Amino acid sequence: MALLGDRYEIIQEIAFFMDQVAERGGCVTQLTAGSGAALDQAVHAVSYAANPSGYTPMGILLNDVVDLDLTRQHINFHKNETQKGGKVTILREGWVVTNMVYPGITPALQDPCYVSLSGYLSNTAESDASSAGASKAIGRFESTKDEDGFCKVYVKLPVVA
Repeated sequence: MALLGDRYEIIQEIAFFMDQVAERGGCVTQLTAGSGAALDQAVHAVSYAANPSGYTPMGILLNDVVDLDLTRQHINFHKNETQKGGKVTILREGWVVTNMVYPGITPALQDPCYVSLSGYLSNTAESDASSAGASKAIGRFESTKDEDGFCKVYVKLPVVA
């Protein structure tokens, strides 16, 4: 479990699709874009980028994305699951308590928060400073990590250059 129930959601977005299995709590980046409002275009997609360099961060994933055989069982809506290839909820502004902090990183109070590899969060920007997404802070760390690796992160997107 990568997100605890302790959170404050100011702005959410439900316009994007996600076509990979993922655990909630990390930062998704824009994979492809649709045209117009793109509310029901499957090409309007996000993912956990293996390397966020060159991708635009979109926010914190609030759903678990699962790949279930829906002829045998149904999605557990109480666990906030969504089927692979379906729409996901993304936190654009607010704070969450997550353990999706890059391994070995120890954020301090008020450190800037950046997208790292595979959707993890970090207090250091990726090395490619020319990257549109990876070099911009998406928010800040509001606490240090506890003994279970969870910390509070405030997110405010979009970040204007």
